[in-house]
Amino acid sequence: MSKKQPYRLIISGGGTGGHIFPAIAIANAFRERHPDAEILFVGAEGRMEMTRVPEAGYKIVGLWISGLQRKLTWSNLMFPLKVIVSYFKAARIVKNYRPDAVIGTGGYASGPIMMAATRSNVPSLIQEQNSFAGLTNKQVGGKVSKVCVAYEGMEKYFPKDKIVLTGNPVRKDILSVEGKRLQALSHFGFDGNVKTLLIIGGSLGARTINESVIAGISKLIDAQIQVIWQTGKGYYDAYKAKLGQYDLKNIRVQDFVREMDLAYAAADVVISRSGAIAVSELCIAGKPAILVPSPNVAEDHQTKNAMALVNKNAALMVADKDAQDVLVDEALTLLFDDQRAKKLREQITLLAKPNATQDIVVEIEKMIQA
Repeated sequence: MSKKQPYRLIISGGGTGGHIFPAIAIANAFRERHPDAEILFVGAEGRMEMTRVPEAGYKIVGLWISGLQRKLTWSNLMFPLKVIVSYFKAARIVKNYRPDAVIGTGGYASGPIMMAATRSNVPSLIQEQNSFAGLTNKQVGGKVSKVCVAYEGMEKYFPKDKIVLTGNPVRKDILSVEGKRLQALSHFGFDGNVKTLLIIGGSLGARTINESVIAGISKLIDAQIQVIWQTGKGYYDAYKAKLGQYDLKNIRVQDFVREMDLAYAAADVVISRSGAIAVSELCIAGKPAILVPSPNVAEDHQTKNAMALVNKNAALMVADKDAQDVLVDEALTLLFDDQRAKKLREQITLLAKPNATQDIVVEIEKMIQA
């Protein structure tokens, strides 16, 4: 790269882990190649990125922005004002920080900062995780320099000449799950000879999955398996209270699992929502999975994500409406069917794109060099 270092990046993505963790993965990979790079994150005030990004070692600035609700609320009435205020703050950030490139991974705050970048002619790139493009990315996709995607056929949302098929960036520790099983079992205080089930509903948790676990908790205990259960912060206290009467010596209940590499390494089977990043991580970790698509997403894209694996015999799927009745039974059956689990593991591994993050960083470098 010909430009004089150190390079300066602004990265924005938030609201959920599906936007935040790709943003952090990109930042980490860029800094590995350019250790003196200066990286500033921009997020939405009050959202989880304001905690997760500093935990990852980066500075973040918050914008007064939120999404539109499905019903008439005071927040919706304030939305136009929030957009205006956030845009002018984003424009000041771009002007004062003078970045070499601005990167967006979706979420509320990504819109104002990407608009400010494109209007200031700063090289800009967005990363779209899903097969159905998010609202923010669709709005700015025609103006940015590059669009990195994880699925083919994204020309219906973005200009074809700007699209680069890279796959989804995942946290670096997920790339090295292999060989961590003993460390992982020790970390969670587990026995290496006992089957282990990992239950995750996304960074914020999933009510249906949580309710399904409660409905089948006696079966999980009676099966004498080990369980790692991420409830999500908003659900943790309520579900922990419901478990008070049970012997949970082999069940680890956490609001948020920070050591996801160890959780994957310990797991023999994973129950998960089928958000794009969750699916990408499962492919790279090579874990037999039962996917429970969220019905509360645009264009039912989580079902499409899940079916992309199911159609290749790379995962199982349970519909959200059926989960309380059958999810735990399906998980226990798969845990003790070694042959089926092996086949799923082999097939899901074939779908992994472990170089996605590095490929995105290369595109960023190309923009800066241009």
